[in-house]
Amino acid sequence: MTPLSKARLIAILAPTALLGGALISQYVFGLHPCEMCMWQRWPHLAAIALALVAIVTRTQRSTSTAFAAIAIAISGGIGAFHAGVEYGWWVGLTACSTTPVGGSAADILDSIMATPLVRCDVAPWSLFGISLAGYNALLSVAAAIATLALLAKARRAA
Repeated sequence: MTPLSKARLIAILAPTALLGGALISQYVFGLHPCEMCMWQRWPHLAAIALALVAIVTRTQRSTSTAFAAIAIAISGGIGAFHAGVEYGWWVGLTACSTTPVGGSAADILDSIMATPLVRCDVAPWSLFGISLAGYNALLSVAAAIATLALLAKARRAA
């Protein structure tokens, strides 16, 4: 397997696994995401789309794969910021957030009352003292570095 193929493989597998893990923790284990948790998901979605473009086009150019790696790194950066908020290293969001709903005043009130309260500064789960945001930061940054290193190796070999 060439370095470019390995880079593409990491660029698709890492965000898919991390986003899949987040969705499983939410829908199977009931860990509702806070706003910063949701922020971490968007770059992974972008990375998956960019990696798919790179895999489907199969050109020798590595632009889409490099942008996928950057998107993965952005998710890792957001995860690092979120983990810092959870550990109390710095202050995070100070405002509440929710998704807008329509309908009558009663429907809006019912929606507000049924929405779980999820704070960004409290880790709902951790393993070995590392929260989900912390794991996302560590794994995303590692995947981004590995992808970019493989792309550099592929460029040198060309």
